[in-house]
Amino acid sequence: MAQLIADQRDINFVLYEQLEAKKLVEMDKYKDFNKKIFDMTIAEARNFAIKEILPLNEEGDRVGLSFEKGQVKVPESFHRPYKLFREGEWIAMSENPEVGGQGFPHLIGTASKEYLTGADFSFTVFGMASGGAARLIDRFGTEKQKRLFMRKMFTGEWGGTMVVSEPGAGTDIGSLTTSAVKNPDGTYSISGNKIFITNGEHDMTENIIHPIIARIEGAPKGTRGLSLFLVPKIWVNEDGSLGEPNDVVCTGIEKKMGLHASPTCALTFGGKSKCRGLLLGEENKGMKVIFQMMSSSRVGIGALGLFNGSCAYLYAVNYARERIQGKDISDFVNPDADSVPIIRHPDVKRMLLWMKSHVEGMRSFVYFLSYLLDKIDFTATPEEKAHYWGLLELLTPVVKSYCSDRGFECAVQAMQVFGAYGYTTDFPIERLMRNSKVNSIYEGTNGIQAMDLTGRKIGMKGGTVLKHFIDEVQKVIARAKETEGLTGLAEKLEKVMRRLEEVALHMGKTFMSPDIKIALSFASPFLEVMGDTVMAWMLLWRATVAAPKLKILLGEANGLERLEKISKNMNAAFYEGQIKSAEFFINTILPITMGKMNAIEGNSSAVADILEGSFGG
Repeated sequence: MAQLIADQRDINFVLYEQLEAKKLVEMDKYKDFNKKIFDMTIAEARNFAIKEILPLNEEGDRVGLSFEKGQVKVPESFHRPYKLFREGEWIAMSENPEVGGQGFPHLIGTASKEYLTGADFSFTVFGMASGGAARLIDRFGTEKQKRLFMRKMFTGEWGGTMVVSEPGAGTDIGSLTTSAVKNPDGTYSISGNKIFITNGEHDMTENIIHPIIARIEGAPKGTRGLSLFLVPKIWVNEDGSLGEPNDVVCTGIEKKMGLHASPTCALTFGGKSKCRGLLLGEENKGMKVIFQMMSSSRVGIGALGLFNGSCAYLYAVNYARERIQGKDISDFVNPDADSVPIIRHPDVKRMLLWMKSHVEGMRSFVYFLSYLLDKIDFTATPEEKAHYWGLLELLTPVVKSYCSDRGFECAVQAMQVFGAYGYTTDFPIERLMRNSKVNSIYEGTNGIQAMDLTGRKIGMKGGTVLKHFIDEVQKVIARAKETEGLTGLAEKLEKVMRRLEEVALHMGKTFMSPDIKIALSFASPFLEVMGDTVMAWMLLWRATVAAPKLKILLGEANGLERLEKISKNMNAAFYEGQIKSAEFFINTILPITMGKMNAIEGNSSAVADILEGSFGG
């Protein structure tokens, strides 16, 4: 079966036709780049992903990890590609070259990661997690910490983690018990047990740097008293050389539903009272640091939902074109009719179009947020920066939750297209489904993201940020109204936007009232509504780009002549597909979204009122 990761034509459409990435090179920061360099880099990421990373999936899933005497070993086949991964400098594409990065725009980095991470997250997370931890040091670390750790982490020579969860403190971070005591030499003695730590122990790198959240003795209770520390697996000497092993022990790895080659570890710090760490940032300001990483990681998990969904969709399309089963519905009663590919059957086309519209919408959404980061980097005024940061903050819980949920659902729909074959290990769909489910749990469960959106984000700056989001959508609606064939779709989305504004106001008022439990019981439905609206916005935006170009290709052709031209021209077929995605989503999904908003505003107290004993069991 074809090795599929992402749709190259659609990636190029988002980059150069929707977001106009070529304009990035007009900015001083990216003046040394051009479109040719962008294209060559993304093409190399694609080639590397297909040739080196994608083949790791089967062994990684089937063989997985080994754990013995506190040591975790990854499949042997991972080591050579990881060396090439490092040498290709893929880990820190958008970081400053002075610290081991390549200095690419975030948008180009995201396009490259769609291939690299989409090929096998279990593999690429070894490098990506290291880069995420290094970014914390870059922003909050001392000059000494940057000198000792940063370059080796950004280049993947050393690994990195984020150490937060404990057996009794997962979502409720303020309840953690890991402690820190300051030593005379300025280091801190760390003591505690942590769980669910991705890449907490492995043999891919010679050292692992653990940013760990803990409470200094005497610090305030709750999140106000938390600090962040850098705890190396092997202590790093003043000259950057490796010293003695630190008192960090892996006590076990989780046996998981998916991602079998990605170690999820339980770690004990200071079991022999000899674990040392360095304060990162200020005492009792750890949450400020950790929120920086979580925000970036949550966008990354949303992107991972897209990558999983794209893979599943492409496998399903490919299979539906090849699988011969049943007669065309128009020849159903003809006993002599030939069997046809299942892609001709209406219900299969429905599932494929559901996946297509969501994958395309998610891709535009994820890439748009990356583009906001680039705009923040080169924008001229503080007001513009604040505008883009506000949009990014507002939409972060939405991209994390909505795309992780829909990415998983794409795998579910793809399995349905495959039928019984999809449920077997003969095809990659069941593995994709297993691997993608954890995305709704990673980096704060989706329920937490919904509460963040409802309780914090929609009311930011007195609702001004939400108003800016609505204004951005209205710009596309206005453009669509002036585009032949899109006026009706624009009017329908405009109606949904007006309703969303009303429901957001309702949610805000309910959240600030004695009915806060009712508001929280509708937080997840509200986030889903917001996600549906973003999808419609992105798909209509795509259609406004595609429709004029389709018009040029087709001229005044109508009826059979129009269909014939589309069937013979790949670009025409692509642009027609963009319009159909928007039509499908806005005409069939948004009416359901309107129903969800009616339910939210109905304020049912059933969830808030039900007693624990009423659940039975």
